[in-house]
Amino acid sequence: MLRALIALMLTLSFISTAHAQDAATPDRSATGGAQTLDDILARQRGEDVDNSFRSQATGDPDSAAGMADQLGTLGGASDPELWRALRFGTADVTASNNGPAATVLVQDGGMKWLQFRQGPLATYGAYLLIGTLVLLAVFYLIRGRIKIDGEKTGRTLLRFKMIERFGHWLLAGSFLLLGLTGLISLFGRKVLIPAFGHEAFAFLAVGSKWVHNNVSWAFMLGLVMIFIMWVIHNLPDRTDINWLLKGGGIFSKGHPPAKKFNAGQKLIFWSVIVLGTSISVSGLALLFPFEINMFAATFAKLNAFGISGALGLGELRETLAPHEEMQYAQLWHAIVSFVLMAIIFAHIYIGTVGMEGAADAMTSGEVEEQWAREHHSIWADEVTAHDETQRANATPAQ
Repeated sequence: MLRALIALMLTLSFISTAHAQDAATPDRSATGGAQTLDDILARQRGEDVDNSFRSQATGDPDSAAGMADQLGTLGGASDPELWRALRFGTADVTASNNGPAATVLVQDGGMKWLQFRQGPLATYGAYLLIGTLVLLAVFYLIRGRIKIDGEKTGRTLLRFKMIERFGHWLLAGSFLLLGLTGLISLFGRKVLIPAFGHEAFAFLAVGSKWVHNNVSWAFMLGLVMIFIMWVIHNLPDRTDINWLLKGGGIFSKGHPPAKKFNAGQKLIFWSVIVLGTSISVSGLALLFPFEINMFAATFAKLNAFGISGALGLGELRETLAPHEEMQYAQLWHAIVSFVLMAIIFAHIYIGTVGMEGAADAMTSGEVEEQWAREHHSIWADEVTAHDETQRANATPAQ
């Protein structure tokens, strides 16, 4: 899944690859080495253009004319050469603000980031979420609700303690708020402004941003809590293989034996931990602009291990402007969030309308004993044996 996410973001985003270097060098003698009409048209078509002929043409201070000669005060660089140096980040710029991005005066990746954000990101993200809901609806119509097969005993087993339920709902509630406010930010211009107008959306956007920034801390706390409480129960074991081979009994009657968490729940758990951590790290990079730079170092490792070449992406750029780091962080944050939202949709379905008795585990914390024996028989036997031992030890000797 991680490999597919990397391929999706890097293939569709604005990264520059080395494909253009394989092409024959265009003849620019007629323009004195400057860009040609073919260069301009190729760039407008979205093709990769080797900019080295321009990025390196930024003047030569050693060949500067004397102060009394024409252009002498420019230090050997003409105005176009100066602007090229600014664009490609090679100009010697000083600024009163010493922030990381203060000396970057021209950064031309913003339009490509905006086009990807408003185009493929929003489009395919919407398709993913809507498609997931449609598939779940179709599955419900075909399979129906998974009911308790045997006769209910009227007895219950404690499945989750109060602190476990608190951690779960802290994570779940914050994620729902973050997902909603994130979607408002992403689809505001295309959907909400035409529907409600600029003023109404401005009020909604400001509130959504405040909620998103502050609720994020609750999400990260919930993520740490459930990892600490449940990681020991979500380590793979042999029972998971049998559970997966039988499809968890979802498509047939009878459920394979399982411990406190079955293989399907373990997949959900590790998806939440891995993807949630990735969302949190990229979110921190957005909360603290220009302080956390992940992508230049990541691209360097992908190049070093040959992963970028295996994915057909060529040599990835290892030097990024501070703004580009932020743009990549925002795209990655949104893409991984879309994937996790789709997974959580399936989790919510199973925990509510999809399965009888499942919601009790996270509301009261107590589950019907028959439900426990059907879905988590190994765990149910362990809990029952433990309870009987405690009762026996509490009974006075005769």
